[in-house]
Formats: sequence, C-alpha cells, structure tokens
Amino acid sequence: MDDKRVIKIIKKVMPTVVSITIAKHLEDLEKEMPKEFYPAIPGTPASAQKYKIPESMVDARGMVQIGGGSGFIVAPNGLILTNKHVISDSNAEYTVILSDERTFTGAVLSRDPINDVAILKIDADHLPCVELGDATKLQLGQSLIAIGNALGIFRNTVSVGIVSGLSRSITAQSDPDAPAQEMRGLIQTDAAINPGNSGGPIVDSDGRVVGVNAAIVSGAQSIGFAIPVNAARRDIADILKFGRILRPLLGVRYIMVDGDLKTKMNLSVDYGALVLRESQHDYAVIPGSPAEKAGIKEMDVILELNDQRLDSKHPIQDFLENCNVGEEVHLLLLRAGKQFPVKMVLTERKSVA
Repeated sequence: MDDKRVIKIIKKVMPTVVSITIAKHLEDLEKEMPKEFYPAIPGTPASAQKYKIPESMVDARGMVQIGGGSGFIVAPNGLILTNKHVISDSNAEYTVILSDERTFTGAVLSRDPINDVAILKIDADHLPCVELGDATKLQLGQSLIAIGNALGIFRNTVSVGIVSGLSRSITAQSDPDAPAQEMRGLIQTDAAINPGNSGGPIVDSDGRVVGVNAAIVSGAQSIGFAIPVNAARRDIADILKFGRILRPLLGVRYIMVDGDLKTKMNLSVDYGALVLRESQHDYAVIPGSPAEKAGIKEMDVILELNDQRLDSKHPIQDFLENCNVGEEVHLLLLRAGKQFPVKMVLTERKSVA
C-alpha cells in the first residue's frame, strides 16, 4: 500500500480503537502474590511474612494497575471486541479509554468459551465503529495494518505488514501460570504485534477488520498471529440478539489420533478423536452432557461427525463451529474394534461472563 492509502485507512480506523487497562484491589493482589515474592525479614516468622506493594502504585480507591490491552468498537452502542485473555480475570476492573481520551468502566458481557475473543460494553452511544471484513478471502502476501496499545505504553501504535500464512495452529499461554490453549485457523503476519497489542484490530487494504491481534512467538521476529474476525461475527450477532454467546456443547475431552498415537495407544485406526481425560482430576465425558446421555465412554474413538471424517486437520471443534444449539448430530464411534452410530442433540455450552 502507498503512504496515502495507509494514512487514509489509519484515520478511518483509529477512532474505533480503544485501550483497556486492568486493575485490582490492593488487598486482593497482595493475597494472590506468590510467596517467593515475600521479603525475608530477619526475626519475622514465615507466617507473618507478606508482600507489600509500593504505595506509589496504589490509587485513591486502593486499586493497582496490573496490565493493559487493546480493543475496538464494533457497534455504536459501546460494544467492544477484544481478546478473552486480556479480560480473563473475573476479579479485575477494566477501564476503557477511547481515542478522544474519554474513559469508561467496561462491563464484561461474555468471554467466548472456544475462541480467544471477548466482548465488553461501555455506557456510551453514537460511537464510531469498525467495518468487519471477511478473513476467508485473505491471500498470502496481502497487505495488513495492525493497530494497538503496544507494550501497554505506546497507545495507538500502527504497524504494516503482509499475510505471511493462513490457517495456522499454535498452542499459546497468556502467562506462565495460565493453562495452554490450542488456537486454530489463525492469520500469520509480519506486522509488528507486541504485548499490549492483544485485542486490537488488524485491517485489510480497504480498512475492514479481518482479524483480532492475539499472539506472538517468544524469541522470534516478525511472527505474529491474529484470530480471523469471522470467529467473532457470530459472537457479536449472538450478543446483539440474545445478550450472550451461544455455543453448542458435545461434552467430550479428546485428542486427535494420528500414526504416532495409533502406535502408542495400540489403536486400530490412525484418524478420529480419542475420548480421553486430560488429567486424573478431569472427566473424559462431561457429566450431564449430550455425550454422556448418548453413552459415549472414555477410550471410544469418534471417527465421523455428520458423515465427515475427523482427523488432525479436521478436529471436532471445527465442525461444532458450524453447528447450533439444539441441533441433532450423528457420530460414528469405534469401541473395542467395533463401529456403531450414535446420535445426540447439542446443548448450550455456557460462556463465562
């Protein structure tokens, strides 16, 4: 893109981009601080040790700012799209700063239980909002512009790059203590994405948002990832229509079968989804779920969903993205060397507000 076009797009999109600051009460934060942070005061019993946050970091309300991220306005009535991991703490307070410096308290409407996207609401109206594009039409080499709150310091930072890859899959963590999350179908870009950019928009050469800045590869350069905006379109529509995000629940934990897993687990197939708990504290089949009611058991292999073969490139979750709550689905199971069909009605997977 030439300079004039880039400048025109930035002027169009920038008013819709917001900064999100994250704050917690001092007492809550000190309680959560790991004990290895406690000062070793000679003569003081370990039970009395406590981490003290410097008073200079505490505001008049007893709140401490602990982080920040980005977001963008998707509806004139104050709906804001961001990353789930930016607003994941249910005990935190989120403040939204608009491009004109106005500040609002952000209320979390919903966190998508599947994708790393979430929706905030602020008490404002007649706001400028983005135009959503179609990430399925992106092509390798296409120009992109990323906008966000880089490092939580440099607001409204702009970077330009290209589509470096499509349909990427990574396993990511928002911090070292957070559980790993598999992220699929991502847009890879060489546009600079830094901590704090998370939740900001990435737009095409027409100024339409095609993705939500989501992740970077630690230690690498020019490798960033964005969640296709198509994954959020349905969330936004659900919020506007129902007031919450509706997602269908099957009710199994699983691992996709490949040649290596076939050999390791002594399976008779090298495809499908092996129903398996993640740890001894988990359920392989969620109690009360459609899967349990249909009689699915741990160590079953789900071979097909609605006559579509499941494999590492086509996991269960990809198919569920196109299903609706209340829809009947048909599975083909493998158990003890025998194949048999099962059908069930999908229920609602509760999102976290």
